Amino acid sequence: MTDSLPQDAARLAEAVRSGDRRALARAITLIESTRADHRATADALLAALLPYTGNSVRLGISGVPGVGKSTFIEAFGLHVIGLGHKVAVLAVDPSSQRTGGSILGDKTRMVDLSREANAFIRPSPAGTTLGGVARRTREAMLICEAAGFDVIVVETVGVGQSETAVADMVDLFMLLLLPAGGDELQGIKKGIVELADLVVVNKADGDLAATARHTVADYRHALALLRHGDWRVPVLSCSAVQKIGIDTVWDTIGEHKALTEANGARATRRAEQARAWLWSEIRETLIDRFRAHPAVRADLARLEAEVTAGTTIPAAAAHTLLGRFLDQTGGA
Repeated sequence: MTDSLPQDAARLAEAVRSGDRRALARAITLIESTRADHRATADALLAALLPYTGNSVRLGISGVPGVGKSTFIEAFGLHVIGLGHKVAVLAVDPSSQRTGGSILGDKTRMVDLSREANAFIRPSPAGTTLGGVARRTREAMLICEAAGFDVIVVETVGVGQSETAVADMVDLFMLLLLPAGGDELQGIKKGIVELADLVVVNKADGDLAATARHTVADYRHALALLRHGDWRVPVLSCSAVQKIGIDTVWDTIGEHKALTEANGARATRRAEQARAWLWSEIRETLIDRFRAHPAVRADLARLEAEVTAGTTIPAAAAHTLLGRFLDQTGGA
């Protein structure tokens, strides 16, 4: 981050609320910073914007690599903007476990959407955060809401055992699937399917149209008894390339919103998500401070080497390091 970034949280908050896109980008850069002084300013910024948040439809979209998430989001975003909405896309790209680098290529995959005045696309690296989302995705959502975006889409890294944290921060979690059958259907991870509020089979066109119909039928049968409260999980099909079925997906999202607002499930879900956010931040902050603690750093490399070499049990090394940390932080 450059030194020219506004440090006055009130001024930056005002610029964000006025619709200044550069201020919006700077605000998200601010909250993603790991510098202590930036964190203090970010907290003040979020406090100033909090009264103007919460009025969007928050959507999470996940799916295996190659399912066409970016193509779907672009077609979906253009459709929703055509109906008079403002769409923000928070796209999380995978970070290299070796270098920490990230390609951040989502804008190049959503060229038409990125040109829209009522669209905002922000790619962010996942870093070391599990769950398919970046650590500050929740805060970025609030900033986008305060800037007037009423549809927020969070695109996750992809499907895996940890790619489910997005369900803890959105109103509706959508799972995109490829047309498949037989063993391929069995290969879809059960856990993430059970978390989905809406299942959509993409690429339902051309030679895959018939396979897509069979996939939809199979999933409807498999999920017939799956309910999230009063909501029975729908299984739809679409072709993002041909822009077929996108309207039905949006209408279904509207039905979910109306139902969950009427029965109180939306408010309950957001309250539970706020509590989950609290504990997530506690865990992340504790780990950061643990790693940075001088007494821990003094022994960390040696104990990691011993664990790697098999000369020290991991549990014993962990207890030693925790002892170093707690002894000097006043812990029991």
